[in-house]
Amino acid sequence: MGEDHLTGRAPARSGVCADCQTWGRQAEDSVTTTDTGLETTAAPGATTGAADLGLIHDVADRLMAAMTSVIEGKPDVVRTTVTVLFAGGHLLIEDVPGVGKTMLAKTLAKSIDATVRRIQFTPDLLPSDVTGVSIFNQDARRFEFRPGAIFANVVVGDEINRASPKTQSALLESMEERQVTVDGTTYMLQAPFIVMATQNPIEMEGTYPLPEAQRDRFMARISMGYPSPSAELDLLESHGSASPLDGLSAVTDADTINRVVQAVAHVHASPAVRQYIVDLVTRSRSTSALRLGASPRAALHLLRASRAYAALEGRDHVIPDDVQVLAGPVLAHRLMPSSETQLARRTTAEVVTDLLRQVPVPPSAR
Repeated sequence: MGEDHLTGRAPARSGVCADCQTWGRQAEDSVTTTDTGLETTAAPGATTGAADLGLIHDVADRLMAAMTSVIEGKPDVVRTTVTVLFAGGHLLIEDVPGVGKTMLAKTLAKSIDATVRRIQFTPDLLPSDVTGVSIFNQDARRFEFRPGAIFANVVVGDEINRASPKTQSALLESMEERQVTVDGTTYMLQAPFIVMATQNPIEMEGTYPLPEAQRDRFMARISMGYPSPSAELDLLESHGSASPLDGLSAVTDADTINRVVQAVAHVHASPAVRQYIVDLVTRSRSTSALRLGASPRAALHLLRASRAYAALEGRDHVIPDDVQVLAGPVLAHRLMPSSETQLARRTTAEVVTDLLRQVPVPPSAR
């Protein structure tokens, strides 16, 4: 069950949302939503129309088709990746070496006609390599700012946990506030902006665990997992002589992604659905299985991701099933298990599964 959450799939509860329309706009006449960290704000009464849903579905289909042509046998992982992109979040890809973590990030980056920068995190990488540095120009006799690798629409951070915590922390401001401050001057980052970071399990040699504040800024964490035998056979056929990335071309652009992100922000979430999210994160803070529960930022990320997932499903409103599917990828990496949970060798993804069983699904809003 825990692995299902890491790959972005969770079994829906039986009997949940038999009539999904009851979770639609009938729940309330207007919605006012202001989510920190996003440039879009859903005004009262703003909703996602049929044209917006058509745009979202069209862009999603093209992106997922391009990505699945390279990433063999991982449709759920690809779908979760696109969900995070449309929700305006950042993605952490954690797994053992050699399963395609970096390939997934590079595939998404190449599928979008936007600026892309890759950062290879190493122990000697400096914070200024990420954010940029001011250099004195002797001819002009003044300091000039040289932007670092973070100044791009898509930033691929390879093996982020091989850098020191000091360098990892250089991403904190940019990931949350979409800006970089160097020598007292603030520079805004261009939208869309997504950080796709890969990391090896912390048991691997030469790795540093990500600080809690850093993990909390990633909207979701996914695990690639090993491919099935048939998918691995197809991989040998397609990747054996040349890289499929060589023939991959962009299927959308940065402006279109911005429009999609804005449309997703207007997907309706009823008061009952929002209360369900609050109940989940509140229960995580009181359970004895955890010594650190989900933060308010986690609740915001779960709401945004659920909106994006609902839009991918062709709906203009969120239902509890969307929250359940994404609860594992969005919440598990932020939680810290108690000593009893660690002794029982249980993962935080399994704890999230327990929370989904314990927290009742609210009655349909009418």
